[in-house]
Amino acid sequence: MFSRDEKKMENALSVGYFQLFRFATWTDTVMMVVGSFCALVHGAASPLMLLVYGMMTNTFVAYDLEAQELKDPNKTCNNNTIYWINGSIYETAENSTVYCGVDIEAQMTMFAYYYIGIGLGVLVLSYFQIYFWVFAAARQIQRIRRIYFRKVMRMEIGWFDCNSVGELNTRISDDINKINYAIADQVSIFIERLSTFVFGFMVGFIGGWKLTLVVIAVSPLIGLAAGLMAMAVARLTGRELKAYAKAGAVADEVLSSIRTVAAFGGEEKEAERYDRNLVEAQTWGVKKGTIIGVFQGYLWCIIFLCYALAFWFGSKLVIDTKELSPGGLIQVFFGVLMAAMNLGQASPCLEAFASGRAAAKSIFDTIDREPEIDCLSEEGHKLDKVTGDIEFHNITFHYPSRPEVKVTLFICMKIKAGETTAFVGPSGSGKSTTIQLIQRFYDPKEGMVSLDGHDVRTLNIRWLRSLIGIVEQEPVLFATTIAENIRYGRPGVTMEDIISATKEANAYNFIMELPQQFDTLVGEGGGQMSGGQKQRIAIARALIRKPKILLLDMATSALDNESEAVVQEALDKVRTGRTTISIAHRLSTIRNADVIIGFEHGQAVEKGTHSELLEKQGVYFTLVTLSQDKCVFVGLCCKLEDDEDEHVEPAPVARILKYNQPEWPYMLLGSLGAAVNGSVNPIYAVLFSQILGTFAIQDLNKQREQINGICVLFCIVAVISFFSQFLQGYAFAKSGELLTRRLRKVGFQAMLRQEIGWFDDATNSPGALTTRLATDASMVQGATGSQIGMIVNSLTSIGASFIIAFYFSWKLTLVIMCFLPFLGLSGLFQAKMLTGFANEDKKAMEAAGRVSSEALANIRTIAGLAKESSFVESYEQKLELPYKSAKKKANIYGFCFGFAQCVIFMAYAASFRYGGYLVSSEGLQYMFVFRVISAVVISGTALGRASSFTPDYAKAKIAAAQFFQLLDRVPKISTSPSDGVKWENFRGNIEFLNCKFTYPTRPDTQVLKGLVVSVKPGQTLAFVGSSGCGKSTSVQLLERFYDPDEGQVLIDGHQSHSVNVPFLRSQIGIVSQEPVLFDCSIAGNIQYGDNTRSVSMEEIVEAAKKAFLHDFVMTLPDKYETQVGAQGSQLSRGQKQRIAIARAIVRNPKILLLDEATSALDTESEKTVQSALDEARKGRTCIVIAHRLSTIQTADIIAVMSHGVVIEQGTHQTLMAKKGAYYKLVTTGAPIS
Repeated sequence: MFSRDEKKMENALSVGYFQLFRFATWTDTVMMVVGSFCALVHGAASPLMLLVYGMMTNTFVAYDLEAQELKDPNKTCNNNTIYWINGSIYETAENSTVYCGVDIEAQMTMFAYYYIGIGLGVLVLSYFQIYFWVFAAARQIQRIRRIYFRKVMRMEIGWFDCNSVGELNTRISDDINKINYAIADQVSIFIERLSTFVFGFMVGFIGGWKLTLVVIAVSPLIGLAAGLMAMAVARLTGRELKAYAKAGAVADEVLSSIRTVAAFGGEEKEAERYDRNLVEAQTWGVKKGTIIGVFQGYLWCIIFLCYALAFWFGSKLVIDTKELSPGGLIQVFFGVLMAAMNLGQASPCLEAFASGRAAAKSIFDTIDREPEIDCLSEEGHKLDKVTGDIEFHNITFHYPSRPEVKVTLFICMKIKAGETTAFVGPSGSGKSTTIQLIQRFYDPKEGMVSLDGHDVRTLNIRWLRSLIGIVEQEPVLFATTIAENIRYGRPGVTMEDIISATKEANAYNFIMELPQQFDTLVGEGGGQMSGGQKQRIAIARALIRKPKILLLDMATSALDNESEAVVQEALDKVRTGRTTISIAHRLSTIRNADVIIGFEHGQAVEKGTHSELLEKQGVYFTLVTLSQDKCVFVGLCCKLEDDEDEHVEPAPVARILKYNQPEWPYMLLGSLGAAVNGSVNPIYAVLFSQILGTFAIQDLNKQREQINGICVLFCIVAVISFFSQFLQGYAFAKSGELLTRRLRKVGFQAMLRQEIGWFDDATNSPGALTTRLATDASMVQGATGSQIGMIVNSLTSIGASFIIAFYFSWKLTLVIMCFLPFLGLSGLFQAKMLTGFANEDKKAMEAAGRVSSEALANIRTIAGLAKESSFVESYEQKLELPYKSAKKKANIYGFCFGFAQCVIFMAYAASFRYGGYLVSSEGLQYMFVFRVISAVVISGTALGRASSFTPDYAKAKIAAAQFFQLLDRVPKISTSPSDGVKWENFRGNIEFLNCKFTYPTRPDTQVLKGLVVSVKPGQTLAFVGSSGCGKSTSVQLLERFYDPDEGQVLIDGHQSHSVNVPFLRSQIGIVSQEPVLFDCSIAGNIQYGDNTRSVSMEEIVEAAKKAFLHDFVMTLPDKYETQVGAQGSQLSRGQKQRIAIARAIVRNPKILLLDEATSALDTESEKTVQSALDEARKGRTCIVIAHRLSTIQTADIIAVMSHGVVIEQGTHQTLMAKKGAYYKLVTTGAPIS
């Protein structure tokens, strides 16, 4: 399956990037080209600003030099040159004149205009760049959605079997969104960043090529660090996940076999085992954090060393060779830096492109696939007159989703027009499949189905399906009114037709009693209606088609007796004169059919009327005998509307931190590191402006000294930041991983504490719970460790910047602070843009999503009604709204983006202009202007960064809340060792008094309806009855997995719900039909029988001998240390069964429960196991549930159950003499299942 060449695989699994635009019209193309052009020009704006910045620096330096000269009262300025007062020209030591008369305010005003011009240009350009790309993408995505949905609706049913509905829904929403990300604004931002990269280097090379080359020479070190870090993190994350996967496997194994764990009291043991496996994951997590810390430290260290090198070399060029002006130095340095930064920032876009290409693969594959049975095609004949003879010729068939299971429908049969034919047989024998072949949901592999002698494959599909009316077991209604639901049967019917159809279906009366009558909404999936009402609406919908062929697939099985009678009557009325095929589970409903066909193993084995088939004593006979005492009842698992997204209040941070209390020293250290890291940026601002200041010192030696001093400082900062980054990374990783481990363990224990009923709920399936343990806990970590670090970091950065700024010039600081909110906002916008406006999109897509998920979930019904096209139209209508909102979004988003981009230019314009004024009128040193401005701007971006971390934080709080909800849940049946009564000599006297019980997940099916039965110590009680009659349920009540709703279970005279649970379970040994073994050695599995102590090897061997297991174990190479594999997969069933028996014997229980312990075995192993059981039963109270009657004839009491009550009980002899249900079962030898 998986080739080693993963690269090749990847290429095969994604679409070429330009393929993503295959649905673009020429308008879209033009828009995208213009957008790209705007992005290119926009990218050049920042490097352009550097040119202005460099010129401005030169102006400031010249002005400062002039001011220093003119301090001497003997010098004046004339014609832009400095003269002595006596009129001779002033010359410096190097015999050069000194330029003067810099009108700094005028110059600054000019620069301010430049800035504003660039800013406005950027505003316009970035607006168009975003608007065009987002709008073009929205148009293409709408087109892709339409084409995709239309194609999916045309697919044949077999395709839907292979692609789950959930998956298709995700594809329609998530995958198409991924394509959207890959072809929208990300592209323009990518182009813009690349262009900044190119122009940045160009500015550098124009300004000074030597310095540029030096900086470039060092930059690979930065790239190397980033690359290595990414690799290391990926590998370590892999390791960490692998290590956690072990613990996850433990959790999954335990939660999947929770009943066994509970029965043997293994909760504590399992929690310990889980915790042991968490240790490894924790160490890898800490390693990962440490390595990230080291690399981050290395990165900052290199960056600061780079600064030192560049400024040192650059100042040499400025002072010694005079190749560069001070402004040129700045321009080169920042140009190269900006280019490198932008190259780095362009890489996340590549990720979006890659995921878009991967997502497009499955979507485009579907779009290009031709359906095998195209339901929207116009091809095929339409017959003028249809009588309704259906014939099956030698059909073999298998479902496309399960090619290995051949439902060898080896069928040859005729169904005559106008007759009612009934199909009967056990479930899985091919009855429903036959019906689907008639509807041509599938084509047979060999053979053919013919209608009036024509092969159905030659007929037009929509026409064929319009002849057929179908009523299913669980009728699907669509979420609209009753009238509309019936209209789906046939387009363009009048209200009179609808009314007559409902009258025929016995539905008219109940509809007229509803307040809105035919305009009543039936709710999602028909949820507002009862089963009988839904059934009758479905019948009306089938009848309004005036079908020639009527298919009834267990149409009444889901109803109670009363509504069944009504619906049955309706069906009998409408059958006359039509070809009717009826599948039924309740045989009473089909006695009066013209022909009954019995199915078994996918073959039609017998055919005849009711009386003929009874004489044959075949399949039909068995079914009839069984259903006289009890109708064979198909319990329908009714899904409760589970509000999965119950609104969870985010958890208070204080409570999360409480769990992290023991790690406070680590957190303190980490915060310390973070504080140092936060102050690095402001220090950088001080050093940077200091360097600019040195250029205005006249004494060159002093200048060199200062510059060298500053470079040394840079190096010191580099080393410090290396250590502090490392400290922050390590400390928070350690505290976070410890927290994660603690939460996982506590969460797992909380899960094991819950009562069994809690696990029946679909939201708490083992899969869901293990995922919760894996993700929620690690998400909570995001709210503590690294998050605190980030906050401390940003706060110190902002604090230090402001202190510096206010200290050097409070006036200028106040002016810049006016822009801070905008800078912060622009930081927020950038962050919001990266997370995308995803939520708003989701809202808009909801309506369309509802249509698509309803259509896909009920695809069979829609296909049966041939209504695909109306759903496609409805979907396309619903897409209009998201499209309009996308158009609006493109505008708003473009404007916000433009605004965020141009704010910084405006801020520079205002602050430098005002700075110029302060320099000239208040004699402020120009390096202070730079210092204040860079300090505040840096803190502004830090603010933006801090705010961008909020989404993770919010997620973490919600995850924590879900977690605490689990921890705070009080189980309905407490398993704590202290609650409830215990007593000394436990005898094992059990009584069930009038117990009534329904499973919490299926509130509408009462399983026990007043169970009365008792068993004395040492007796054996056997339960007999069909599946679903409540045998196993009574055992589970005894184990206290559940408590009865009414009535009592008495154990030695104590009510079960007052008994201490661990005490009670320790007295009970259980052997179930499919014994659950754990993935450890045979000895370990047997020891599991008693988790309160460690079981010695002698006892294990003793128990194994009693269970007839010892001899077999001794033949194995590792004897008792043999591993049994996951779920005991290395052993045969009989061997597993005997280990389970040995496990129950080690417990030395007073009560032994055998739940169909031998039903799954072949005869030979059954004999062995049976004798082992007989051995184990001696001297114990025993409850047996049996499928084979031969195994229970020795029981003291045999209780025959049906529908949750005991219908007769006594010994084998008394029951045989009674000639009741038990007698019938024994004499016919029929299986009870």
